[in-house]
Amino acid sequence: MTIYLGSDHAGYELKSYLLSELTKLGYSLNDQGPENAESVDYPDFAHPVAKFVENDSDSLGLLICGSGNGINMSANKHQGIRSAIAWNQEVASLARQHNDANILSLPARFIEKEEGLLIVRAFLDTEFEGGRHQRR
Repeated sequence: MTIYLGSDHAGYELKSYLLSELTKLGYSLNDQGPENAESVDYPDFAHPVAKFVENDSDSLGLLICGSGNGINMSANKHQGIRSAIAWNQEVASLARQHNDANILSLPARFIEKEEGLLIVRAFLDTEFEGGRHQRR
């Protein structure tokens, strides 16, 4: 499974931290940018990640901006994308378990880096429950 990552300038530091930590854990990662913390527009990074995830059902995505909202809204414009914002581990797990989310959006200005990693790990370690949630 490949995990595609993207952010804007507000999410750059958290994205860089996650890339480093997830690489240590052995995940296959594909960084869609940006390459530094200079001001950028989040749709320029949300759309490529969403397209990759949309075209590869075995992949997941991580998107990061200041609030998590803008980048999440951009990703959800894609037909096959179910992007969810999570600010804690429980919300991230439920997004996968109940909603079959395939992209996680993080609010970099509202979580610490270490908490961000725990949130991402909860998202990645949770499977879709199916059952009653499948019909939705």
